[in-house]
Amino acid sequence: MNDAFFSLPEEKRDKIIKSALRVFARNGYKKSPMNEIASEAGISKSLLFYYFRNKKELYLYLAGYCARLNEELLQDIGCEGGFFDMLETGLRMRIEQMRQYPEMALFEMKGYFENAPELKEDIKRIEDMHSGDAIKFHMMRADPSEFIEGLDIEMMYRTIYYAAVGFLWEIMSEKKPDLDRMEQGYLNLIDHWRKIYLR
Repeated sequence: MNDAFFSLPEEKRDKIIKSALRVFARNGYKKSPMNEIASEAGISKSLLFYYFRNKKELYLYLAGYCARLNEELLQDIGCEGGFFDMLETGLRMRIEQMRQYPEMALFEMKGYFENAPELKEDIKRIEDMHSGDAIKFHMMRADPSEFIEGLDIEMMYRTIYYAAVGFLWEIMSEKKPDLDRMEQGYLNLIDHWRKIYLR
């Protein structure tokens, strides 16, 4: 990757990132031509290849970029309130992140199932570096006295996590995902979990 990319004004850099996320999220890795990404970003194909040597390098840069944004989001949540208060704060922050990067969530979800041989090892390395960050974050802040007696808190969180991912996939599979509906749907789920799991 060429350091000249980082010398670009933030607005231009952001446009390339958003365009690449949109094309990869829509088409997947194999069916995403660099010329389509360049066209969406309003730059020439040769300039895109000047910044990124090939499609693989661009894709992996995006995967790492998304992982770093998610890490920063976790760090910004803070520790105030109970478990579900933090979950709700994180949700609202994630929705705002999705308003800024509308295709990011779909790009990440498709990345989990990406089977291009040239990407597998690198994606696994990125996932290994960041996997479990959200689980660790919430588990470290879970006060057992909040919950019904005898609850397996880790199992509870995993159940919540998989339900949340499933709901995200349902919304992001729509032609025009409605983030307001998504936010309200997640808030309803959090209220439901509060009634089930809290004392």
